[in-house]
Amino acid sequence: MSELEQEGVPEDTRTEIMEATFRAVSEHGYADLRMRDIGEEMEKTRQIIHYHYDGKYELLANFLEYIIEQYEGSVEVDRDVPPCEELDIRIRQCLFGPGFEEFDHWERMKVYHELFTHAQNDDRHREIFDEHHRRLRESITNVVAAGIEQGDFRETDPERTAQLITDVIHAARERKLSLGHDDAPEQARQAIDEFVIDSLIVDE
Repeated sequence: MSELEQEGVPEDTRTEIMEATFRAVSEHGYADLRMRDIGEEMEKTRQIIHYHYDGKYELLANFLEYIIEQYEGSVEVDRDVPPCEELDIRIRQCLFGPGFEEFDHWERMKVYHELFTHAQNDDRHREIFDEHHRRLRESITNVVAAGIEQGDFRETDPERTAQLITDVIHAARERKLSLGHDDAPEQARQAIDEFVIDSLIVDE
C-alpha cells in the first residue's frame, strides 16, 4: 500500500493528481515545473493538491513512487512458468513496458529518466530509485536462482547475472531516450538473449 493510501487519500484523487503531474512534467520538464502547472492539468480545483501535499518536493517524491508502482505492479507471471520464460517476460516488460490509456511506455519512461537524472542531487529520489533497482535486481536474481535449483540453468552467480541484465536494460532505455536510438531496446533484448540467457541454459 502506498503512503498516500495509508494517509487516506482517495485512489481516484491520487490518480488524477499523478496523471496531471505526468502531463505537466512532460510539457514543462522537471526543473521548471511549478505546482500551478500541475493544477492547470486537472479538472478539479488545484487547491486539492495543496491539501494533500506540502509542496513540489513531496509531490514529486510521491509521483516517482507512483510511476514505479505502475511498472512493478504490471508484471504478471504465471506461477508454473519455467524460469527461462519468466526471465524473458521480465526483461521484455522492462524494455518495452506495459500499455497505458494515456501516455505510452516511452512517454512515461522519458519522465522517469528525467527524474532519475536529478536523483544525484536529491537524497529522497535517490533512495526511491535505489530501492526500486534493488527490487528489480532481486526479482531477476530469484528467477536465475530458481533456474539453477531446477537444473534449467548452469551454475553461476545469480546476483551478478541480475546486475548485468538490469544494467543493460537501463543503458538501452537511456540510449533511446537521450540519443534517439530507437532500436536500442530491441538490440539489448537480442544481446541479453545471445550472451546471457543462451549461456545460462543447460544443454539437454
